[in-house]
Amino acid sequence: MDKSVGLRGYCCFNCRNIVADHNDIINKEFLGIHEKGRGRAFLFSHAINVVEEPPYRMQMISGPHVVSDILCAECGKNLGWKYKKSFRDVNKYKEGKIVMVKYNIIKV
Repeated sequence: MDKSVGLRGYCCFNCRNIVADHNDIINKEFLGIHEKGRGRAFLFSHAINVVEEPPYRMQMISGPHVVSDILCAECGKNLGWKYKKSFRDVNKYKEGKIVMVKYNIIKV
């Protein structure tokens, strides 16, 4: 079944490809600060129609993490990142979660 049918969620700002379901939002007031994007962001449990780039280590305000950039599968726009590993116990809840910076996505 096509998960995008009847979806209430978010699409890529660039090409309007659906990339996330509204029901998968964990935090609407997340602050995304990353070398490839910064600003208000959403923390999602899942994403769809995206490509995950190879992981790399990144120092963030909350501490060191291993992340993978998340790109729109349709146009290749960088939408945010996925937390692969957190090195501080307080950040372990982020592992496997996706951050999408708000200016990269549009509500549908």
